[in-house]
Amino acid sequence: MTDTDRSDASTDTETPHVAVTGAAGYIGSRLVADLRREHPDWELTAVDNFYLGQVRSIGDLDIDHVDIRHREELEEALAGADAVVHLAAISGVNDCDEHPDRAYEVNVQGTENVAWFCRKTGAALAFPFSMAVIGDPTEFPITTDLPRDPLNWYGRTKVLNEQAIEWYADGAFPAHQFMVANLYGEHELDGQTISKRTVINIFANLALDGESLTVNEPGTQSRNFVHVKDVAQAFAKSVERLLEQRGDGETGVEKYEVATDEDPSVLDVAELVQQYAREERGVDVDVVMRENPRSGETLVDSFEVDWSAARDRLGWEPRESVEDSIRSLLRE
Repeated sequence: MTDTDRSDASTDTETPHVAVTGAAGYIGSRLVADLRREHPDWELTAVDNFYLGQVRSIGDLDIDHVDIRHREELEEALAGADAVVHLAAISGVNDCDEHPDRAYEVNVQGTENVAWFCRKTGAALAFPFSMAVIGDPTEFPITTDLPRDPLNWYGRTKVLNEQAIEWYADGAFPAHQFMVANLYGEHELDGQTISKRTVINIFANLALDGESLTVNEPGTQSRNFVHVKDVAQAFAKSVERLLEQRGDGETGVEKYEVATDEDPSVLDVAELVQQYAREERGVDVDVVMRENPRSGETLVDSFEVDWSAARDRLGWEPRESVEDSIRSLLRE
């Protein structure tokens, strides 16, 4: 790349400029709040198209309406960024299956627009490609080195993202890619509770309404769970390292697992919610088994993940626990 190609980004930045796409969402809003608190001197740009985003501002920082599918609009919004955390995506499996064209335009073309901006400017990039790329794992612990065999369209779009970023980053900019485990939990932002329909959150909300918790058979299927607050911190640590790598002229991709040592079965989670609903609220809810409607669902009864790379290279460790978070979700 020539100096002209990278004219939009300085080589040594005294005050870093960090941009976050998907900033109105579940992870993005928490990340922006964390960055504002931990690095108040940094310049932050927050963008979202508000498809599912729950907030419009974070403190005194307004979130700009930007659609990542529109490359010129996107590049204008990201101009001057030294690092981009790209969280904007159609992330629901069902949403992607029901609207495959939109998932392709946002997840594939939109992500390539972001990566192309980084290639032209030298801006660093952090990006989650999800454990959906693995499909049905056949060996453990899970690492980013396992073969890719996604079970759904969402996972396939993420495989395309992963490969494209490797090509774009080569010789042009440093990038971190994150294989993120199953999210759960909520966080508070300017007095507003930010949540998402993930399995633990769904069970907790059902219990609060006194409704039965429905578990797909056999119930022993395991998932690795990581709290949204911990995931946001992983990206915050990533940005710090990426800025250093960019300053040192490093390029190419590093991959990390963002997970925990907690991989309970879905039935275990339901029973924990049932227990804490009784203890915290005095509410008795039933756990009901049903025939599994998802023929392509991963049914392994252990989901161990090796997340040591994030600990060793980023200094990141999860702080939240499933049991404490479930109790907190159900506490009056």
